[in-house]
Order: sequence, then structure tokens, then C-alpha cells
Amino acid sequence: MIRVLIVDDHPVVRDGLRGVLEADPEFEVVGEAGDGAEALARVAATPVDVVLTDLRMPRMGGVQMIQALATQAPGVHVLVLTTYDTDSDVLAAIEAGATGYLLKDAPREDLLRAVRSAHRGESVLSPTVAGRLMGNIRKPAQAALSDRELNVLKLIADGATNKDAARRLFISEATIKTHLLHVYDKLGVRDRAAAVSEAHKRGLLS
Repeated sequence: MIRVLIVDDHPVVRDGLRGVLEADPEFEVVGEAGDGAEALARVAATPVDVVLTDLRMPRMGGVQMIQALATQAPGVHVLVLTTYDTDSDVLAAIEAGATGYLLKDAPREDLLRAVRSAHRGESVLSPTVAGRLMGNIRKPAQAALSDRELNVLKLIADGATNKDAARRLFISEATIKTHLLHVYDKLGVRDRAAAVSEAHKRGLLS
């Protein structure tokens, strides 16, 4: 029997998952937790094979919990079940040590199959998530922004015009435009707004 701990900050979701798992005699739900900190306490007190967890929760989120489990209970496998499929969420969870990553719209049988796979230590990814990861792998490496390009981008993000940025950096407007063209190329975007948005996603702008 596979012992599962359900971790989600929504009681209704936990109830639904418990119902799905307990309908199959192969699974035993040994507990529930509303956040990562509570989950760690339960794993320390109760034998668990698979932790089925959401990512974004109060107090301690899924990624932080997965990192802690990798140290405190390395034999426990973690299967992420969430609504979030952004690159940052997926990569953070997998890098932290998650065995699998599913979205909450996964069919019932896919969920059960994924828990079984996670229990065996096999990686499992929803098709959407797998596609995102493959897309990232296939992207050519982007060159890093130079200090001057980053300075220009920060000013633009703060609402400065090309003229304002040129005045504050003591360079010409033409040079500002050249720097911006380089920024667009390196970030894979076509305009100022998209450059600022992409820079925030990459953590280039605080």
C-alpha cells in the first residue's frame, strides 16, 4: 500500500484528493496538511511514501518544503499537483527535488498513475509541463545584458523616456536607442514594455 500525505491550503481540494485516492485500495491517505511547515511535521511523525502537494501556500510554500524534505526525509518522494505551470514554478520545484509535476486538471487515472510512478522514484510530468521544459532546453542561450544595458533598462522600467535616460546617463539619445535594440535582441522581445516584463520574469529588475 502506498502511503500518501496530501498538502494543500484548500480543505475542499484536500477532501477531493482524499476521495480519489481512498477509492483505490492501493493507496492510504495517512494525513493532510495546509502548508509546508505542517507537512514537514507530519512527515516527521508518520511514515509517508509520497507527498502530494500544491506549490503556493501560506507560511511555507511547496518549493521550500521540497528542499527541506530532501534533507530531512530523502526517501520520501514528492509529486506536485498545482494550477501553476509557469517556467519559474516548474523549474524551481524540479530543482528542489520534486519527482513529478502535474496540473490540477489532470484526469483521475493520470493522477493515480503519477502517484504510483512517484512512489517508484520515476519522474512524471504533465504534457504541458514537459512541453515547457523541452522548449526551454531548445532555446538558444541568451547573452547577458551589459551593465550599461541594464542601467538603461532600469531607467525605462521607472518610466524614463529616451531623452530622460540619455540626460541621466550623460550619453546621446541615439546611444540609448542602440542599447535598447541590444536589450530587445538579448531578451527576445520587440518593444519597451515587453523588455521590462521579460526582465522582471528573469529577475533582472527588482
